[in-house]
This record gives sequence, C-alpha cells and structure tokens, in this order.
Amino acid sequence: MAAQNRMTKKELYGSNEEGAKMSGGKASKTEVQLVIFRIGDEEFGVDINQVKEIVKLISITRMPKAPVFIEGVVNLRGQIITVIDLAKRLDLTSTGKTESTRIMVVEVGDNTVGMIVDSVSEVLRLSTDDIEDTPSLIDTEVHERYLRGVGKYNDRLLILLDLNAVLNAEEVSRISKHVEAVKDTLSTDKE
Repeated sequence: MAAQNRMTKKELYGSNEEGAKMSGGKASKTEVQLVIFRIGDEEFGVDINQVKEIVKLISITRMPKAPVFIEGVVNLRGQIITVIDLAKRLDLTSTGKTESTRIMVVEVGDNTVGMIVDSVSEVLRLSTDDIEDTPSLIDTEVHERYLRGVGKYNDRLLILLDLNAVLNAEEVSRISKHVEAVKDTLSTDKE
C-alpha cells in the first residue's frame, strides 16, 4: 500500500523528453536546482522554487499551546511568520543554535513559514538522472510524507525533501489562525 502513495522521479521532476522540449528540442539532461542545508550530520536538498529567502536566526516570540516543533513567530520586515524547527518536525538531532543557524522562509500552501535549519551551504544543480527513489526499506511516515528521493552529488548523498508536505492541512490551518491572532493583537495595540 505504501508504494501506491509514492511519486516517481519522473512525476516529481519531469522527464528528459520534457526537459528537451523546454530547451528547444535539444536532447539534454533535466536538472533541478536545489538549496542544500544541514540538520545535524545529514545534508538535505529542497527545490529552490520552494524557498523564498534565507535569513539569519532572529528573535522568536513563543506561542502558547503550539505543537512542540513550532518555535513561535517572527516579524520579518512587517510580515508575521510562523517559525518551525525542522529538526524537531522530522524527529532529528540538531547541532543546536549557532552562528550558522538559518531560517529558510518558504511558502507552504497559502502561508509563508520559516523553517529553522542548522546551516545552509549552497545552491546546486542536480541532474534528475542522479536522483533515486527513496529505498523501499525506508517505509515510514516520514518517507511517505516528506521525502522526494535521494540525490547523488559527487561523493555526497542528499536527502530530498518536499517542504509543502512537512505540515499537514490541519497544521497549516492552525498556523494561519495563530498568525491572524498575533496580527489582531498587534493591530489592537496600535489603536
């Protein structure tokens, strides 16, 4: 049953034929551009189109009764953004907050969300030929929901995530409500 929920590499990133059509009919490998980041000892990659910006860790205001992986909210140039700790969400061990810690600002559904990662190292291009489906032995909820595959880049393995799948619809709805409550509080304070 789990295999029925998996998307193939072709469904996720398109086929070489589609890539050839986009490049004027020339036969070329299809590539994806990835933002590479670390959580603990692991390297992850996400499609660059999922990332709006990357900012240094700033002061986060805690939100009461929020799930453990939600760190709170930040005011980023006048926009209230919910910040989640991606290590906690993925049940991974982080290196802790350091000078390298970053917030990746991403779009999840109709919401802008910040995701704390240990560091962001680079943006790279990876051929879809170098992306393998996630091994079938990794048959967990994390695999089903978050993983897009494993990328091979030189001697490195990159775990490819779908950030849109990190939060489910109920969690996105809760975040929206929290952000609206914070906005209402701020607008009331101004009056």
